[in-house]
Amino acid sequence: MEGALKLWIVIVVVGALNYLSRLSFIAFFASREMPPLLARALKFVPAAMLTALVVPMVLVPPTAEALAGTSPRVPAAIVATVVAFFTHSTLKTLGAGMAALWLAQALAR
Repeated sequence: MEGALKLWIVIVVVGALNYLSRLSFIAFFASREMPPLLARALKFVPAAMLTALVVPMVLVPPTAEALAGTSPRVPAAIVATVVAFFTHSTLKTLGAGMAALWLAQALAR
């Protein structure tokens, strides 16, 4: 029981620190104007976060077959990137990427 209590204390403390760090940023700029350079930089945060989440899942091999270069994730990611570039549609990008992944997985078997 002691290990579970420590885990919950860590979860609550980390959650509170996360919340307070976000709240402090919002509260600080609530009564001030955001500097133009900071406002411009914040526009790129969603794309950077998405890239940080997706690229390791595509490029880091989870199995030995990926080490051999037969991972279906890379071609599927390329298809999704091309569709995203030309359509600017999230749903079309997700659909094309998943369809390409499933097709590549089926062909790899």
